[in-house]
Amino acid sequence: MRSSPHRPRTARALFGALLAVLATLGTLVVAAPTAQADTTICEQYGSTVIQGRYVVQNNRWGTSATQCVTATDTGFRVSQADGSVPTNGAPKAYPSVFNGCHYTNCSPGTNLPAQISGITSAPSSISYGYVGDAVYNASYDIWLDPTPRTDGVNRTEIMIWFNKVGPIQPIGSQSGTATVGGRTWQVWTGNNGSNDVISFVAPSAITSWSFDVMDFVRQTVSRGMAQNTWYLTSVQAGFEPWQNGAGLAVNSFSSTVNTGGAGDPGGPGAPAASCRVTYATNVWEGGFTANVTIANTGSSTVDAWKLAFALPSGQRITQAWNATVSPSSGAVTASALAHNGQIAPGGSQTFGFQATHSGTFAQPAGFSLNGTSCA
Repeated sequence: MRSSPHRPRTARALFGALLAVLATLGTLVVAAPTAQADTTICEQYGSTVIQGRYVVQNNRWGTSATQCVTATDTGFRVSQADGSVPTNGAPKAYPSVFNGCHYTNCSPGTNLPAQISGITSAPSSISYGYVGDAVYNASYDIWLDPTPRTDGVNRTEIMIWFNKVGPIQPIGSQSGTATVGGRTWQVWTGNNGSNDVISFVAPSAITSWSFDVMDFVRQTVSRGMAQNTWYLTSVQAGFEPWQNGAGLAVNSFSSTVNTGGAGDPGGPGAPAASCRVTYATNVWEGGFTANVTIANTGSSTVDAWKLAFALPSGQRITQAWNATVSPSSGAVTASALAHNGQIAPGGSQTFGFQATHSGTFAQPAGFSLNGTSCA
């Protein structure tokens, strides 16, 4: 910050006299608030705080070329992005804004890490600004770990690709598609050498969206890549550039994590304390039926039940009874009908479906009832 020049002694004397007169008259003078200036960060891992609650970080980890981000009142923009890296490898940086903890750098007042089973919702809103003369993805990252760690790379990374420009692809390989948050996504799974990664790739660019982060967390749990006893440690939004990237912007970002556990027993969608699923099948060449029984082994009524599970590759549901099951393949959710929405303590509900299959038949690896893993 540039220092102000000293006033001449006579000016200071006149200023003091004026204050004395105003004090005598009982008048209070209040200076007009000054808008906070944008802050530019060029340090490799430099960061700053915006809105008193989020951290903007430069996070240049894959190149020695200069990168700078300019933090604004509501987000940030990439003001300089020199250099490039091969598009068949890792990106050169992840300039981003986050709620939570990133390598011991925790955002002010955050309630993360928080155990997944105790999170009722995690509403977030994001608005991106894109450029056309770069190779990058617009990536929203969600970090999960078996422990409430704040000091590094976590066990499972969820990536939501809002946009993709250039010959790049997510880690691993595509394992199907899924409907999450009312949108259809390509689903990629793999490992980056440090942690598992599941990526949800939009088929076309999304500029802005408000959604619940927990929709993606629950989808990941249903696929066996996380558990409800694990912790959400960080929610981040930014860009992974491979080439250039100046002008990319997060125009605005918000993230809230609501905790409070199961809520009132019997409330809509209240998580079950414990549950057991029986999956009985009748299999023939090219097809099968499944009768699924959900037993409530807890002490509270489960209302408006939803059972999430992942159908193995090659299986597709053609019809269902006693539940609505959607989508027809991949990670699916069976939802109660009006007449069977409650499961009393010690009680059970049954639904079924018919499906086709190819290759070797297999059963789902696990089930999750209203966000709680079942035996």
